[in-house]
Amino acid sequence: MEKEKFPMRINKYLASKKYCTRREADTLIEKGLVMLNGKRAVLGDKVQENDVVDVKFRQKKYKYYAYNKPRGVITHSPQEGEVDIASTIGLKGVFPIGRLDKDSEGLIILTDDGRITDSLLNPDEAHEKEYLVATKEELAENFKKKMESGVDIEGYMTKPAIVRVLGTNKFSIALTEGKKHQIRRMCAALGYVTARLQRRRIMNISLAGLKQGQYRPITGKSLSDFLQSLGF
Repeated sequence: MEKEKFPMRINKYLASKKYCTRREADTLIEKGLVMLNGKRAVLGDKVQENDVVDVKFRQKKYKYYAYNKPRGVITHSPQEGEVDIASTIGLKGVFPIGRLDKDSEGLIILTDDGRITDSLLNPDEAHEKEYLVATKEELAENFKKKMESGVDIEGYMTKPAIVRVLGTNKFSIALTEGKKHQIRRMCAALGYVTARLQRRRIMNISLAGLKQGQYRPITGKSLSDFLQSLGF
């Protein structure tokens, strides 16, 4: 893990210690709930390595949901005539972490906890995500080996993956990275057209029987294991 560099802006410091996001830190500072060496902190204060920072607030109780995104639904920033996640569910105040393209379906984490965004999406953290894929063509005998060992997609060699062949044109793949349209591009580089792509799992959170468009709260041990793996 990279050593923290001081001096550090106090909002960045609070975010690095996983108290909250930087924006939430600014709000806490403005409300006078953050103390720096016994004095009320102000926006722009910088923290030295041996400084004492106290936060006088009760940590927010965040919400987490597993959502099965249907094909055709947009994750972020819909254009005119498009349907996004927010308009298909009755949940308020939550947002999707990460993306699934319009033609893909499956698991999306919905939350109001902005703290987990970087840890979950940072490829250096190597959090595993699993997908179910169907191609228009039959899979060759060497398909599994090629996909697992890495595929050159426009000059980038993908990291090793775990592939299980499930049928003549179906397979599952577990990745620890998430380049844009990565699986579709990997398949295309090997001469295959992706007919269906469904995300089945993010770390220890799975679809677990959710029908398209349905969601369920993430609670209990599933939630505690999920957050612990993210460093919370």
